[in-house]
Amino acid sequence: MSTVTLAALIMVVGIVVTLALGFPIGLSIGASSAAATLVILPFQQAMITSAQRVFTGANSFSLLAIPFFVLAGNIMNNGGIAKRLIGCAKIIAHRLPGGLAQTNIVANMLFGAISGSGVAAAAAMGGILGPMEEQEGYAKDFSAAVNIASGPTGMMIPPSNIMIVYATVAGSVSIAALFMAGYIPGILWGVGCMILAGFMAKKRGYVSTERYTVKESLVTLWQGVPSLLLIVIVIGGILKGVFTATEGSAIAVVYSLLLSLIYRTLKLKDLPKILLESVKTTAIVELMVCVSSIMSWVMSFTKIPQMIAGGLLNFSSNPYVLLMIMNIILLIVGTFMDPTPAVLIFTPIFLPIVQSWGMHPVHFGLVMVMNLCVGTITPPVGAILFTGCKIGNVKIEQVIRTLLPFFAVVIVALMLVTYIPALSMAIPTALGLIAR
Repeated sequence: MSTVTLAALIMVVGIVVTLALGFPIGLSIGASSAAATLVILPFQQAMITSAQRVFTGANSFSLLAIPFFVLAGNIMNNGGIAKRLIGCAKIIAHRLPGGLAQTNIVANMLFGAISGSGVAAAAAMGGILGPMEEQEGYAKDFSAAVNIASGPTGMMIPPSNIMIVYATVAGSVSIAALFMAGYIPGILWGVGCMILAGFMAKKRGYVSTERYTVKESLVTLWQGVPSLLLIVIVIGGILKGVFTATEGSAIAVVYSLLLSLIYRTLKLKDLPKILLESVKTTAIVELMVCVSSIMSWVMSFTKIPQMIAGGLLNFSSNPYVLLMIMNIILLIVGTFMDPTPAVLIFTPIFLPIVQSWGMHPVHFGLVMVMNLCVGTITPPVGAILFTGCKIGNVKIEQVIRTLLPFFAVVIVALMLVTYIPALSMAIPTALGLIAR
């Protein structure tokens, strides 16, 4: 057995075995990748190379956006911004069948878009709207299923931390182009959930009785404008070239903090706790990026991506068939792996394959992110699924049955985004972020 083959086996088998034994995924990837380098290089050189790769992985200006967006999201979650966004969502959706459920979906899209976190959106919206839905006679499983199914929309509608990670791994991919590409897929996911929720609510007899006068509507919308302006300021500034995505994330922190203090819903004594939560979340993401940099080096040296690409291309040369296979793999991987490590592992494997037949990396990025977002609402490790069940005070077994129709809608949306490039490419192309 050659040295290259042995290194590849040590890394792949090591990751699989350590994950099966319950190791944290960061430790699993880091230890297995470092062990593989020991086969390729002498001990001292292997350790130096691993350390250099860790530093190289962390040494990225683009990645600085992640801690700032995480902090901004946590400030919003604790600063009363969620309630104002719910008010705006109610004005938009209250007349639809199952008005409160529709409000939940719209609010998840709005809050997720501002905070960049599906888990934060599901926790905030479920915590506020769940009791209101229960008072109006909504079944707990239905309320929780709607909240969970629509939670991931915020991971696609910009700003999105997972897109920043993808852009970093993919290389010369514009974060602004990725952000703009996420709007239509994210809205498509949300609208699909709204249509299904409407049918289910009508069948169950959940009819909204709440009505607003024109004055009440205008006042509510006006109160939500400062919160919604954050999207305009950050995304608009990035598109106009006023600041980068990283600088925009810092502006998001300042703006959300000032807004929360003006609303008087956030106290300065709460900041240490918010900062600590943000540091913990950021540390997990950064650790994954660092150790995955060692893994990327080993994969490059052992030519694992080329071997997998050769295997897939031997199976079929049809791009449509290969995309379906990749979708299936990513959907399966997403059920037991968080989006960040999955992006770090599979981008260097799949991206060269799709680029070989001319698929744009921005389009593939949205396909990958959307696939992995599905994993956040599926067992056994779906973060949004567990958060939504905990907030909704309902068991996973009860929710899964109600979630099944939503899975079908989401998969249809995924297929549309996969095979119709215009759904992700139209906006960035129109804005000149992608060459025609």
